[in-house]
Amino acid sequence: MDLATIIGLIGGTILIVLAIVLGGSATIFINVPGLLIVFGGTFAACFIKFSMADVINSVKVVMKAFFVKIDPPEKVIAEMVECAKEAKKEGLIALERRKPNDRFTAMALRYLSDGFDEGMIEDLLTKEIQLTVQRHTIGQGVFKGMGGSAPAFGMIGTLIGLVQMLSNMSDPRSIGPAMAVALLTTLYGALAANLICLPLADKLALRSQQEQINKSIVLEAALGISRGVSSLALEEALKIYLSPKERQKEKNGEQNQVKHEGG
Repeated sequence: MDLATIIGLIGGTILIVLAIVLGGSATIFINVPGLLIVFGGTFAACFIKFSMADVINSVKVVMKAFFVKIDPPEKVIAEMVECAKEAKKEGLIALERRKPNDRFTAMALRYLSDGFDEGMIEDLLTKEIQLTVQRHTIGQGVFKGMGGSAPAFGMIGTLIGLVQMLSNMSDPRSIGPAMAVALLTTLYGALAANLICLPLADKLALRSQQEQINKSIVLEAALGISRGVSSLALEEALKIYLSPKERQKEKNGEQNQVKHEGG
């Protein structure tokens, strides 16, 4: 579970609600017609822009922002180096015994243990990465589209409220409350876009980038194992995917291990 996403959503909601309550009555911020215009219109526009399957799949994709924890690259590298050691010692067929949690890694190891040639492994895994990125891009697009539509429907709701207000100018005392109700839809649209839709789209983009890096590590490791590259050479080649800070951390860890063994 990704605590950052949950903390951001819950924390942002609590701060806004707290600001509303401290400023006066919270009930004045509740307007059912405004909610229907903003959220109903946003979802309607979303179904116009995308297919039904894309919208439903985007909900599944966004769950990754909450419940799926992406392994750090150094953990993936360590796992693939262990696979290389095992393959070097016992042969590629030994990789069949490994049961990784990640589906893509399991697929790569299965190709290796089944004796697929290097070209076929690269082709199949590359296509899998491309299709995964495509699915993630559609999911991001759905939430970006919702983030763009929500403020627009908020403005539409405000214009509808203004028309209704101006059509009944006989009672000056009703102008203030009517204007407040008209502006609520703009508030709803801004909140829906900037607290929910757009941040989730950005989180999905980050998740997709992290997952793509891990899959690239697995792909390059699988090709190295297929070529019979030594585990040491493979580890050095895969460290290119680590940030300079992570590389230094790994280097310090290796040096400390050597000192400990030497002592």
